[in-house]
Amino acid sequence: MPDHELENEEISLQDTRPRATSFRSVTSFSSFLDDGRPHDVPPTPTLPPYLNTDINEVRRYGDFTTIDWVQDASREHRRKLEKQKLQRGSSSRLGTVKGWLWHAYDAGQAWMVVSLIGACIGLNAACLNILTEFLGDIKSGYCSRGWYLNKEFCCWGVAGDAESELCSDWTPWSNYFMFNYAFYIFFAIVFSSASAYLVRHFAPYAAGSGISEIKCIIGGFVMRGFLGGWTLLIKSIGLPLAIASGLSVGKEGPSVHVAVCTGNVISRLFEKYKRNAAKMREIYSACSAAGVAVAFGSPIGGVLFALEEMTTNSFPLKGMWRSFVCALIATAVLSAMDPFRTGQLVMFQVTYDRDWHFFEIFFFVILGIFGGLYGEFVMKWNLRAATFRKKYLANHGLAEAVTLATMTAIIAYWNPFLRLDMTKSMELLFQECEEESYDDMCDPNSRSSVLFSLISATILRTLFVIISYGCKVPAGIFVPSMAIGATFGRFVGILVAGLQSAFPESAFFSACKPDVPCITPGTYAFLGAAATLSGIMRITVSVVVIMFELTGALTFILPTMIVVGVTKVFSDNIGKVGGIADRMIHFNGYPFLDSKEDPAFGVQVGKMMVRDVISIPVRGMRLGEVEAMLTKHAVRGFPVVESRETRILVGYIGRRELNWAVQQAKQQLSFGPSTKCYFTTPDAQVSSIVSEETSEDANFSAQSAMSAPPMIPLSPSIAGIEEAEGFARPPAKHGDLLTATPQRQNPALHVSPHSIDFSRYIDPSPLSIHPKLPLETAMDIFKALGPRVILVQERGRLEGLISVKDILKYEHAIHNGAGVAEHDSEDEGEGYVTRGTGRTEDTYPTTLIEDRVYEALAGVGASFRTRVQEYGGIVRESLTRR
Repeated sequence: MPDHELENEEISLQDTRPRATSFRSVTSFSSFLDDGRPHDVPPTPTLPPYLNTDINEVRRYGDFTTIDWVQDASREHRRKLEKQKLQRGSSSRLGTVKGWLWHAYDAGQAWMVVSLIGACIGLNAACLNILTEFLGDIKSGYCSRGWYLNKEFCCWGVAGDAESELCSDWTPWSNYFMFNYAFYIFFAIVFSSASAYLVRHFAPYAAGSGISEIKCIIGGFVMRGFLGGWTLLIKSIGLPLAIASGLSVGKEGPSVHVAVCTGNVISRLFEKYKRNAAKMREIYSACSAAGVAVAFGSPIGGVLFALEEMTTNSFPLKGMWRSFVCALIATAVLSAMDPFRTGQLVMFQVTYDRDWHFFEIFFFVILGIFGGLYGEFVMKWNLRAATFRKKYLANHGLAEAVTLATMTAIIAYWNPFLRLDMTKSMELLFQECEEESYDDMCDPNSRSSVLFSLISATILRTLFVIISYGCKVPAGIFVPSMAIGATFGRFVGILVAGLQSAFPESAFFSACKPDVPCITPGTYAFLGAAATLSGIMRITVSVVVIMFELTGALTFILPTMIVVGVTKVFSDNIGKVGGIADRMIHFNGYPFLDSKEDPAFGVQVGKMMVRDVISIPVRGMRLGEVEAMLTKHAVRGFPVVESRETRILVGYIGRRELNWAVQQAKQQLSFGPSTKCYFTTPDAQVSSIVSEETSEDANFSAQSAMSAPPMIPLSPSIAGIEEAEGFARPPAKHGDLLTATPQRQNPALHVSPHSIDFSRYIDPSPLSIHPKLPLETAMDIFKALGPRVILVQERGRLEGLISVKDILKYEHAIHNGAGVAEHDSEDEGEGYVTRGTGRTEDTYPTTLIEDRVYEALAGVGASFRTRVQEYGGIVRESLTRR
């Protein structure tokens, strides 16, 4: 992809552009978005041009605004209806065949796109796995017979595993422990700095996990560039570097982001998806399922994850089916490539020869409680760390990442379970005890040292996750949380095995057979990983399925369900609803209504709606006044009323559509500030318009005005629009409108050259509610239908409006015990959201201790910089003397 295309890449949800509407629309909601029909289609049947209306100069949705799903759905329904009419009305046999072919292509295009995206996701995942393994192994040494081989391939065919000393081809960097320690730290610094540098200078959106933002994008929030080509490229390169640096971050969350970026870039090649937000939402959901599928080797778990965590409001059956196909193809491609030549799709192939006992349920419950405690503890303190980072380290992302990686490497090298890669560590922790085990995990004589290593690894990695998740590198939290649960679970399992061996005659262990191993510590590690993953993400069903597909341990279905269920119940009772992704959405201030939340306010919409609404009268405004209104008021749309005195609601017009139409009127039609503007259809208000025009022009004929439009309608299409009969009146061609005077358009009419008709840009049937409607019901409407804004009217009179942002602001004020004052439309900004609005500063304020921490860190950094400068000067001076 060329550089200029990557630079201007944007998510396709905001790439749907303004559309034309008419006051005579027969649909319940007007149609603002384009349908996305490809240009290279058979000439017969031909859809009406208004179904392909597009304004290339205007992007339908600006950055950090929301999509109106009601209008998007209405547009798609009208497109399908008109296509069916044309197919039924085709008279010739050739036309029927072409129509059938076009229908087959249009219906099968979705499967073509999903299949292509799934294949690309699987290919990218295989490359990421190979690169991650290579960079992770190179910190400890290199392969003497091929520098490009990782440790596993270098030691291929050697008896024992790659950790044994039998592999002579794998050469450590030094024979001295301290030199290897230094090389370990050196590579951690290099990899972390490279990853942070790429993110900072090329794609800032590549930092973090991306799941929170993708949930908002699927819900209709527009974030330009978040799913663009540069983000895809930089995240694909930076993610292996960040993981190899040793930071306590994972690749599973970023894998979802990479997958959705892949889907966005590919689907933009198809007009049907590029111009249809609802269909892009289906693609994003399918891509998120494929991202989890290739990260864990769990296609069914990926589909359930998309259903349980990523989708909002509704998840249609065809969306689930497409998610399944996308995940299936992605994992099939990954399995066919088999990057590690193991022939396995699962990440950890585990076989447990021993079954579990009912007395172990007590310890399983303990693991579930730990998962809930871990999730709530990490989320709380991670948000505090994010607040600290936002206040003090916003401009020091590179230094922060390098500092964290260095500190992690210095500490982790001394612990065998922290020094290893997290996936390799979990693979060892899940295994049953055999004759040979890593670091003598199964040696009864080393039990105390192993227990100390496990509990210290649990505590230290928890601290590392708190301060690392959210730094300016690609970072996930799935695998780090699972690694913490695995070390704690193994710790509990070894304790239980020790108790059973110390008290074999106890009635509590009566189910155990004598002289036969009864407790399997590896199963506790497996269940602990499931508990912490469920605790941090607050998901249940998908975790159970992922763990089974991940390990193949089907005999532990019931224990896993018990652990995950206890974690869920305990988490919901000690903390807020929602996992780390939902907390980060709230932290960043994104306009997202979580369908899992069901608040009770006990107030009516009229108590918290925006009352001082900037409205536009049907007539009476001039072009200069419209321009001044657009400049003065930074709102995203304007209700149209009969007059500002009566405030009878007529419709709604978006800011971007109105601004574009005004610019066209000034530049191409050469209208001045005194030109009169009308915001209703001539058919509805022609008599009043005629009388007004007649008072200024004595030669104006009311009779002729009744038979033709008295004003110049601005066409929103470069190519011209002829709207279908029954939906809108047919206007003149756009080329004529731009080049002809009113007299040339219809010489028989004495039409005033000082009037502009903006009716084509008005939504004549905006969604509206009564001011006495409960606020909870209004929230349900936003969740179910997804409108951008809801107008509040009583008996046809406009009383105010309400948006998602207003509800979130009100909810935040209620939760913080603050009074909610009525606010005007300037404060509301309909659809406008500033990133990182100040909600979290109130919830997680930086304290005096945190200020002292920052001062201490700044002092250490300054002292270190001074020392480096001093030593550098000494070295330069000695070299100069020589």
